[in-house]
Amino acid sequence: VLPPTPDTFNVLHDEARRLQRLVDDLRTLSLAEAGELTLNKRPVDPRALLERALAAHTPRAQQQNIALSSNAPTALPDVLADPDRIGQVLDNLLSNALRHTPDGGAIRLRAATDAEGVMLSVIDSGPGIAPEDLPNIFGRFYRGDKARQRHEGASGLGLAIAKSMVLAHNGRIWAENSPDGGAAFHLVLPIVRAEAA
Repeated sequence: VLPPTPDTFNVLHDEARRLQRLVDDLRTLSLAEAGELTLNKRPVDPRALLERALAAHTPRAQQQNIALSSNAPTALPDVLADPDRIGQVLDNLLSNALRHTPDGGAIRLRAATDAEGVMLSVIDSGPGIAPEDLPNIFGRFYRGDKARQRHEGASGLGLAIAKSMVLAHNGRIWAENSPDGGAAFHLVLPIVRAEAA
């Protein structure tokens, strides 16, 4: 039996919060995979999605001495998306990039038109992804680096949730190693006129 000390209560509280996040993640993933996730799709400026993600993660990037930047043309077409859900996808990709990018590194957000719609990218200067891990990176509970310690709140479900959310938008998401080094995650969302056609 653990002694009833403030430290013990803090550990129990943190563990309860971690388990609650895991339950929430599993519920979100189950809903998304079953096609029952509520989406409030509307025309959204892709630049606004990147700007929100940039603003949300700049303080942590500064604490870690990581240069966080965004590059997107001014004349991008709107995408049909739920901004909160796609924001959640970008938050997950950026959190992962911050976790794997070393001190003094860089993370770039990009947006560009693509044959299928608008492509949003998160590119980091970390160690990249082992080639044998790339096919499995979006699987439930998959962790590429088995030696890496679990970070607080990391459930191993983030990329599976991101994939399900992007697929629910009739989009596509994939990962690759950047030619300049580091990992690159890309997602393509259909533009508004393509959805209406």
